[in-house]
Amino acid sequence: MKEGPVATIIREKLTLALSPARLEIEDDSARHAGHHHEGGIDARPGGESHLNLEVVSDAFEGRGRVERQRMINALLAEELAGPVHALSIRARTPLEDAGK
Repeated sequence: MKEGPVATIIREKLTLALSPARLEIEDDSARHAGHHHEGGIDARPGGESHLNLEVVSDAFEGRGRVERQRMINALLAEELAGPVHALSIRARTPLEDAGK
């Protein structure tokens, strides 16, 4: 399945900053279609509002789970302020990924 424009931008930013050994981006927006919250409807037409992200990178070595997520959130601040409503992050080192 072809990635949308938001996922493509996310892939480019994370690849440039983290040189990941593996990077998977899954659009999970369809599961949230029609869900309402205080600010409106969660999922936007066309998807890419709810994403699952799996990043394996040496850049996470020696960093805890929260720090890894903060790194990714900082890199994707523009997307999180706009089209991305929710981002699930799984960030691991290559050694952690090998042991799953």
